[in-house]
Amino acid sequence: MAAGGEPRRPSLKDVAREAGVSYQTVSRVVNGGPRVSQETRSRVQDVIARLGYHRNDTARALVTSRSRTIGIIADASPRYGPVSTLAAVEAAAREAGYTAVVTTLRAPDWQIAVRAFSSFIERGVEGIVVIAPRMPLDKVTQEITIPVPVVLLAPGETSTPKLTVFYEDQELGARLATRHLIELGHREIAHLAGSQDWLDGQVRLRGWLGELRDARIPALPVRYGDWTGDSAYRIGQRMIADGLPGSIFIASDLMALGFLRAMYEHGVRVPDDISVVGFDDNEFASQVFPPLTTVRQSFVTVGTRCMEILLRLIDGEPADTTPAQPELIVRASTAPPR
Repeated sequence: MAAGGEPRRPSLKDVAREAGVSYQTVSRVVNGGPRVSQETRSRVQDVIARLGYHRNDTARALVTSRSRTIGIIADASPRYGPVSTLAAVEAAAREAGYTAVVTTLRAPDWQIAVRAFSSFIERGVEGIVVIAPRMPLDKVTQEITIPVPVVLLAPGETSTPKLTVFYEDQELGARLATRHLIELGHREIAHLAGSQDWLDGQVRLRGWLGELRDARIPALPVRYGDWTGDSAYRIGQRMIADGLPGSIFIASDLMALGFLRAMYEHGVRVPDDISVVGFDDNEFASQVFPPLTTVRQSFVTVGTRCMEILLRLIDGEPADTTPAQPELIVRASTAPPR
């Protein structure tokens, strides 16, 4: 019992004594360190759960001058990409033994962003991750000077002396989608683009154009959606009225879903009349009819690599910022032209 009759919080030594291991072994388990067998790790974790041990990060920070805390500033959009990226980065931070403090910004102007960064610095974060799929947050982050390492997740951007940029190569993903249609024999390859105030929309459009240019295939007029299925549904209806191309690369699976609905309602057969490729590999991509050929982004890989980069920067070490590689997933929505 502690002074005043309050129950004493269990310590690392209590866990070590109960588990029959050394203090150092318990410390390695708590901090995710190596050189611990799975059997020992499981035994220690069972004792931690039974005793109700919780690491005292405040006391630890006083001793080590390390808060084991990072800040995450994210775009407040509810879209699939930003939400999945945020979840992946937070999970990777937790796996690395760090606590993530999250702030989402709906309209990131200069003053709002400065206050967000300042609040993180006041809380003693060791580094900051900025998830910036849209241009305002991306540009504001590049203009602010921040006294801790910053990793900016912004597709197609370039690192500067003030911050480190990392992303999954979505331009390559768009090239893979377009190349797949070219290799099937298509020469009419349309693009239904996402919003161009999003970096994702810009780089996917650029990848489609680049692959067509390399293959010396003329680019059809671009159709612009807003990432919603409704926008793609309406665009699909207009394209049917105007005359459909033989194939189309759509900048997101959600828009592809709306487009497929328009095709179905008008008796257009996919892929017999038009081949369709999406982007993201959402969970429903394999469940729609026909199952959607798409580009898979690995948000787990992005989150893990992002934390690896940030931790190396915190330790003053060089970091590998080579973009993560997307993967083309071929299903039944694409076929050679008739």
